[in-house]
Amino acid sequence: MPSLQDQLRGLVYSTEHGETCPDCRRPVAECECRAREEAERIAALDGIVRIRRETSGRKGKGVTTIQGVPLDAEALKTLAKSLKKRCGTGGSVKDGVIEIQGDHRDVLRRELESLGYKVKLAGG
Repeated sequence: MPSLQDQLRGLVYSTEHGETCPDCRRPVAECECRAREEAERIAALDGIVRIRRETSGRKGKGVTTIQGVPLDAEALKTLAKSLKKRCGTGGSVKDGVIEIQGDHRDVLRRELESLGYKVKLAGG
């Protein structure tokens, strides 16, 4: 990891190209860092979708999280939208994890299995 001084000295904007990526120092339009990170995330998955109910750090509110879906960011958002609509509740996608408000593990399991994914209920 570069030192703090190296991070602060990096070019963030150029009048010639506009914004630049802080990692590869190329113009944002030519940067491939995000695509490479997304490909590495998908390659690291084992093919099993895990559904878990979490309450920690959420002031006691239950959230159902879905991890391990082998889709890119845009397809993951589309899947999350259809799952939220199926459950009739809100949610979001953060760092490749779909979060659905409330406890909907059984509904989500049936829905994902019907889409052809291998699903496990994780975390008790």
